[in-house]
Amino acid sequence: MKENLHTHTTFCDGKNTPEEMVKAALELGMDALGFSGHSPLPGESWVMREEDVPRYCREVLELQKKYAGVLDIFLGLEQDILSPEPEGPYDYLIGSVHALKRGEELLSVDESEQALRRNVERWFGGDMLAFAREYYEQVGRVAERTGCQIVGHLDLVCKFNEGDRLFDTGVPLYRQAVLGALEELKDRSVILEINTGAMSRGYRAQPYPAPWILNEAREMGFPICITSDAHSAGHLMYAFDQAARLARACGYEEAMYLTGKGFVPGPLPEEL
Repeated sequence: MKENLHTHTTFCDGKNTPEEMVKAALELGMDALGFSGHSPLPGESWVMREEDVPRYCREVLELQKKYAGVLDIFLGLEQDILSPEPEGPYDYLIGSVHALKRGEELLSVDESEQALRRNVERWFGGDMLAFAREYYEQVGRVAERTGCQIVGHLDLVCKFNEGDRLFDTGVPLYRQAVLGALEELKDRSVILEINTGAMSRGYRAQPYPAPWILNEAREMGFPICITSDAHSAGHLMYAFDQAARLARACGYEEAMYLTGKGFVPGPLPEEL
């Protein structure tokens, strides 16, 4: 089954309209497409504006009716842990941590390497691992705080850390922080996504999360889904074959797919 539940449009920081994404999905022969606009977050420009959320919901629901029987379309939201509680007829939520907070200031996790370095220097004395530990403390709470069914890009804090050039992901302090987050999440019945978004933007050579994290997640019984975190129509199925290979290498034999009857297990995407 060809499905992507993590997509962004011109309602937030995506490059294409919802219908343009639908038409691209049809060209790719996809079975289902989920829209997951960024939830409103005061002071941020990459999210949906609160006043635009009702229009976003209406437009996706209209497309759902227009393409019924041709493409299954789902209305979702990428709900940030710092956003107000969502209101809307959502089919699913992706819970994510994009920033830490100091007073009224948001310390972005994934805006840019320069912003990350600046925030870590100012608020953490230059200690990247301390920043990462606090990030994972928030990840551990994301399901409780957002009510999400899917946990988004679990190790987003490593977006700019290709080759461990900013901090060492092999040290016990880092791994304990990751495992602590997984322990907090494991009884919440959430799905972990394998997300190829940083690959399509040239930041990472492999999907989120790292293989060792996926191995631990499988041991803990977490189900997975595969997404591309698409911000453009051309990335709807980006590197799904590589994500499927990673899942198989970590012992997974199936992924979860959203249907009209809820999430159901199915085969991993076939190799291209």
